[in-house]
Amino acid sequence: MSSNTGFNSQNGPGGQPYANGPLQNPAVLQPPGPGYNMSHQPPYNPMQAKGPMPPGTGLYNSGPYQPIPPVSSYQAPPGQPMLNRPPMGPPQSTSPCPGPRMPPAHATPPPVSANSYYQHPPAWQYGALPPMGAPPPIGAPPPMATPPLAFVGNHVTSSPSPAPPQATSAGYSAAPSPVFNNAMQSPGPSLPPTSLHRYTHEGSDPPPKNPMAPHTYQPGMAAPYGHPPAGPPPSMRPTPPPMGNATPPLPFGPETDAGHIPTPGNGAQVPNRFDHLETGPKMAGPLPPQQPGPPARHMGLSYPSLPPGYQNTSASPMHHPMHAPTQPYSHAPQSYQQPSAGPSQLSPSLAGLSLQSQTPEALRVVNLLQERNLLPPGPFTPPTPCLPKDLQKINCHPEVFRSTLTSIPQTQSLLNKAKLPLGLLLHPFKDLSQLPVVTSSTIVRCRSCRTYINPFVTFLDQRRWKCNLCYRVNDVPEEFMYNPVSRSYGEPHKRPEVQNATIEFIAPSEYMLRPPQPAVYLFVLDVSHNAVETGYLDVVCQSLLENINALPGDSRTKIGFITFDSTIHFYNLQEGLAQPQMLIVSDIEDIFLPTPDSLLVNLNECKELVQDLLKSLPQMFGKTMETQSALGPALQAAFKLLSATGGRVSVFQTQLPNLGVGALKSREDPNQRASAKDIQNLSPATDFYKKLALDCSGQQVAVDLFLLSTQYCDLASLACISRYSAGSVYYYPSYQQQHNPAGVECFQKDLKRYLTRKIGLEAVMRIRCTKGLSIHTFHGNFFVRSTDLLSLPNVNPDAGFAVQMSIEENLVDMQSVSFQAALLYTSSKGERRIRVHTMCLPVVNSLSDIFAGADVQAITGLLASMAVDRSVTASLSDARDAMTNASIDSLTSYRTSVLTIQQPGLLAPACLRLFPLYILALLKQKAFRTGTSTRLDDRVFAMCQLKYQPLAYVMLMIHPALYRVDDLTDEGALNISERAIPQPRVQQLSVEKLSREGAFLMDAGSVIYLWIGRNCNPNFLTQVLGVPNYAAVPQNMNILPELDTAESQRTRAFVGWLREQRPFFPILHVIRDESPLKASFMQNMIEDRTESALSYYEFLLHVQQQVSK
Repeated sequence: MSSNTGFNSQNGPGGQPYANGPLQNPAVLQPPGPGYNMSHQPPYNPMQAKGPMPPGTGLYNSGPYQPIPPVSSYQAPPGQPMLNRPPMGPPQSTSPCPGPRMPPAHATPPPVSANSYYQHPPAWQYGALPPMGAPPPIGAPPPMATPPLAFVGNHVTSSPSPAPPQATSAGYSAAPSPVFNNAMQSPGPSLPPTSLHRYTHEGSDPPPKNPMAPHTYQPGMAAPYGHPPAGPPPSMRPTPPPMGNATPPLPFGPETDAGHIPTPGNGAQVPNRFDHLETGPKMAGPLPPQQPGPPARHMGLSYPSLPPGYQNTSASPMHHPMHAPTQPYSHAPQSYQQPSAGPSQLSPSLAGLSLQSQTPEALRVVNLLQERNLLPPGPFTPPTPCLPKDLQKINCHPEVFRSTLTSIPQTQSLLNKAKLPLGLLLHPFKDLSQLPVVTSSTIVRCRSCRTYINPFVTFLDQRRWKCNLCYRVNDVPEEFMYNPVSRSYGEPHKRPEVQNATIEFIAPSEYMLRPPQPAVYLFVLDVSHNAVETGYLDVVCQSLLENINALPGDSRTKIGFITFDSTIHFYNLQEGLAQPQMLIVSDIEDIFLPTPDSLLVNLNECKELVQDLLKSLPQMFGKTMETQSALGPALQAAFKLLSATGGRVSVFQTQLPNLGVGALKSREDPNQRASAKDIQNLSPATDFYKKLALDCSGQQVAVDLFLLSTQYCDLASLACISRYSAGSVYYYPSYQQQHNPAGVECFQKDLKRYLTRKIGLEAVMRIRCTKGLSIHTFHGNFFVRSTDLLSLPNVNPDAGFAVQMSIEENLVDMQSVSFQAALLYTSSKGERRIRVHTMCLPVVNSLSDIFAGADVQAITGLLASMAVDRSVTASLSDARDAMTNASIDSLTSYRTSVLTIQQPGLLAPACLRLFPLYILALLKQKAFRTGTSTRLDDRVFAMCQLKYQPLAYVMLMIHPALYRVDDLTDEGALNISERAIPQPRVQQLSVEKLSREGAFLMDAGSVIYLWIGRNCNPNFLTQVLGVPNYAAVPQNMNILPELDTAESQRTRAFVGWLREQRPFFPILHVIRDESPLKASFMQNMIEDRTESALSYYEFLLHVQQQVSK
């Protein structure tokens, strides 16, 4: 059954739309109580296009508005009233001047889309929305005891709720890692060797778990430690009692499980459900009663002010008896001090760091029409949150967890006024050079909201800590009193969990539903005539032979192979066979497994048979004449084979599938590539691949797609198999072993990284945030298993995620808010692990403070993801208009609400000086450009990358970095591993910066260009390229020769350093004026005018015209 909408879902063989069901939290269906702020503002929507830009060079599409399908709506269950709401896209003005669009007079309820969770529309959707937080209408569906599974695609929305934040989530690529140091104490006397704790600095691979010897050391430990010393804690100094009530009563109870969740597509129960595991086991015993008493000045949503030590209290009659000390603490030398000011000690003026007392660099006024040299000379540095120094040091690294605004507005109306999007960008499984790993029988979490203890909680005294998300006071477990690093007792605030914003736990058995899944790898290979002609089979088999011992796993690792053309070929690799046995299934209409028990085999036991198969596969099909491709049936077979265990499917495809289920037809008209005003066929042609991906996700199977093609393959349809199963998409256009050696090298390097990088199996992820904030839209490759839990059958270190947020309740009483991402996964060694990232940001109440904390790259990355969704659900022209308006709106807000003295020109704060440039770069990016011939698969792949690449790599795709390299010196060079890495200045992307006498290197993320000027310095040609003159530069040069010259060593060191910063392998192209790739190089000159796009200066003039209205 075909589907003509972007991310709509169909369920089961009957093709019924997925009904996403009522809210998981029944409390949300009630109107907010009197204790909540009711004055919600409709959120600012940066992706709502106002209107067309003036007609001119073809960059901005104008003309009559075409109605578009809604992005999201709620389908009420039978018998329940449907919730009416305005259409998602008001009609577009046909006047050349953008203005507010008026709703049509005959507005009717929009058709229902499956990308909806509840009747409350999300805060950041495109189009006009009703106010957030409005109570549901009378007759809203009653809460169900066991809500059905909400089937939602990549663009997922969830309703704002006045309840304490249920966890939410998001998850992508590896680079040189931030260092998270833990100061190790000098060794002391050893303790009884029976402790249940272990603590170690961890690299990328986990150490083997050894349950038989829990007291043994992991690397980095000096001496074993055991159980905490018996007896009462050491004497402590008395501290004054706390002021007022310690924490407000919670409006709702702790998280609860949603009950059984059906497998997507077939209605059967999922045996491998992990959503309640991340919620975790609750501590035994009743919740500690909340302290009574009159409220203090900071009652409720903020922390009490604390002296340098803990605040302690003598036992009150209603307090938990465990907290009553038997004697007052004495003035003993062991008295402990809280080492760092917690977030609770931020004053309302940000601990004296208010941005209004003096103008910081971020708010320096820049006239964009006069200042041209706006690029930073080196790598972009994200803004640092305005927190006390000691909190800044332990905050989560921005490469892992980043917010578009490093100062959070107090209210949604203030955020709306700033016209800036609020969201998070996350790289949760990033390769880290140092990662603290803790083994403990007790993982300390808030009893109410299930937040993991972290550096931003507040210790009221030695025995109690206050959660920084829901403000509940919790007991400190006895085991947590012992610090495994210093081997001391009574200093819970010095434990690694409270000293590191990124930490990993080895989870106890309560976090497992079943024995940990083994690593299972299934390779599904296209062996049609077209595939054999490309020569890719040799590369795959050779790479597997070279890296078979490096596949992540343990003694349980399994492997299997399927090949396909017009039939499906299985391979019996059972131990004891003399050679692999091929089994052919020609009935692709009803696929079955010929010998289910011998197609997936233990890699260690059957390695020789596997190696024999890999050596013979390329020759086996060398003379095939089969031209058809039954990809759909091959994927069905792979699902059947892996559904019992879960695992990873690696699919290699070289042409359009044309046989069996999932067969596709070409939808691309090459003649329309450049001339079409709007791009068609960005959404899937069939929902087969999405439905199969949902089935795979339910059985912990992820599918990674390698598309190696010389022709159109309908990536818009095929990519769904990876998008919804948390897989990855790799695309190699024009791949041909004989004629494209650079592409072959790129494929080889990518494949080696893919086969050997770490992998997380049967993973789930949640993002929690401080009460008052809500997360409502996710971007990335995943499936949402319940309202806020991302299902990631596989998680890899190269995957990134983004989430959009809104402010649901006023944050007036808070000085800071926190965000926590928790990723629960099984390592390839069979350990259940939890990686936790926590970030703390200040709350501000002025627009100038909001602007000063704006992270322009994070804003651009989030808008890019939103624009991809807009392109698929509405139209490419709408997405382009919306991006343009995002820059206009924010600069208008800055001009009218922040600037005190109005000046002529286009004025921006220094922190947003690159915003119009990045927006123009997005408009000219392959995903969104018009007027330039762009293959449909190339465009769709660019959109995929914008959605799931981590921000660092997305920014190079959007705005490449240009360097002059014919005059590299060691001045200012980095010294890495005894290598000097030159640091040339970043140049503007304009032809005027090029010189015929120079050589320029352009880093565009997945490709690096080295442009040689016609009159380039002969010394550079001979010393770096090894050619006597310009004419001798080869046409297809992709490798810099290793010459024994200082110039060659500097250039190769710089290129190598750029390549090492990303997990994929960028091809190097040496180009000159006659090269065919010169056009690609010049298309990245974003600041220059082309036949179909404005120059940067013209774009600034357009933005100024709109801002000045």
